[in-house]
Amino acid sequence: MSIKLDRLSHIFVEEISKILMNEVNDEQLKFVTITYVKITSDLSFAKVYFTVLDENRKEDVAKALNKASGFIRSKLCEQVDIRKMPELNFVYDESIDYGDKIENIIDKLKEDKHE
Repeated sequence: MSIKLDRLSHIFVEEISKILMNEVNDEQLKFVTITYVKITSDLSFAKVYFTVLDENRKEDVAKALNKASGFIRSKLCEQVDIRKMPELNFVYDESIDYGDKIENIIDKLKEDKHE
């Protein structure tokens, strides 16, 4: 990713987080953490990765976020000066779950070694 896209990605993470906290009325979206934004080089699409505290609600939250993506995008246009605002697609960030799984495997291997 280019430096410009990387910087824009960080700006998007901050601004989308602010929009979710201050502008969106849906209470289930208040406890969403935006972890990363991947933007295509032509600025047509942005994949917005998020996590939630309650893992059982991740699909409901993903639907709500994607439903609100037009509103979030319009608010983002007001905050970020960019020639073309990408379409937003919200996706649950599986990397944290994957990291936890790896950590549990390592802990189990350590326990097995000490027995």
